[in-house]
Amino acid sequence: MRFRFAILTFFLLTPSGAFAQACGGPWGEFLNGVRQEAVAAGVPVDAANAVIAAARQSADVLKRDRSQSVFRQSFLKFSGRAVSGDRLRRGAQMRQKHSAVFDRAQREFGVPPEVILAFWAMETDYGAVMGNFSTISALATLAHDCRRPALFRPQLIAAMALVGRGELALTETGAWAGEIGHVQMLPGDILARGMDGDGDGRVQIKTSAPDAIMSAAKMLEFHGWRAGEPWLMEVTAPESLDWSQTGLAAVRSVADWRAMGVAARAGSLPQLDAALIAPQGRKGPKFLAFHNFTKVYLEWNKSLVNTTTAAYLATRLGGAAPYLKGQTDPAFSGDEMIALQQRLQAKGHDVGKVDGILGAKTRAAVHAEQMRAGLPADGWPTRKLLSGLK
Repeated sequence: MRFRFAILTFFLLTPSGAFAQACGGPWGEFLNGVRQEAVAAGVPVDAANAVIAAARQSADVLKRDRSQSVFRQSFLKFSGRAVSGDRLRRGAQMRQKHSAVFDRAQREFGVPPEVILAFWAMETDYGAVMGNFSTISALATLAHDCRRPALFRPQLIAAMALVGRGELALTETGAWAGEIGHVQMLPGDILARGMDGDGDGRVQIKTSAPDAIMSAAKMLEFHGWRAGEPWLMEVTAPESLDWSQTGLAAVRSVADWRAMGVAARAGSLPQLDAALIAPQGRKGPKFLAFHNFTKVYLEWNKSLVNTTTAAYLATRLGGAAPYLKGQTDPAFSGDEMIALQQRLQAKGHDVGKVDGILGAKTRAAVHAEQMRAGLPADGWPTRKLLSGLK
């Protein structure tokens, strides 16, 4: 579970924490600095030395870090692939197989089984694909790289601590970014919130599904999950809706949404605050996103496409019907998206990196230009908008 900013406070508050963002330079000198910091933080010397000896730089890890093509997919395309009939069937089987553990997780942490199942499916396809990158080398490579050292250096030290506890093998493999096991947790999160779900006295989220389930539930609770509240509900909205009042930043009461003509597609809406999101524009699926989505799911992953897909999958695993696809305007190609970002930049908008990805900043800029042009401001780019930006 890629909660990227859940770093162990322990490592950041040690006397060596002043060096936590050191990166780059000769590989050997860098590793020696990490070893010294780890030992000062209480990691056994033998464990720190063993990890340093096992670490190798990985060009493949850096390549993966800089090219995450999944973010280029539209919501309909990505969710159509991720929320498959086979994945729903296997989710139901896993729910039944581990029913006692899921029930315990919900009792103790308030997280429904379908939410954990969806994260499990999205991360590793229920444990089928946990990654084959060396965990030690991946973390060391990313800590040495100067793009995100404040994240990965503490995680490398946490991995040393796990090795010292006998809960991480030097040969452990996982995702390219250092996540491990069924639900892909970083070492620092395992240290802080890993749970023994099967009663064997150890936390093994790669080989024990019960450990992974309980650890995931504890992680979600830590990030603010509210028991008994929904996360995402599909809704319908009238053609006349003022789309400038929608989006993740426009949180209002459900009563206000009802007054604007928004209605649950099935069931009834709770008396809570929510934002109305339309990841593929007003002509596509529409959802009310509640606290558990905006404050927890979006901490897991900042991509609206990935996050909405995971949340939607959880609703489907909980019995919801497939969304209404609608008749959306076609998604842009990568080249078209780059052209759009360049034109938005020329208009003075901050779109972040011009990368062909419809991220939060590009959506916000599209929203602003739609309002300026008198178009429905749903944040979904159209060729009409693009041609008007010349």
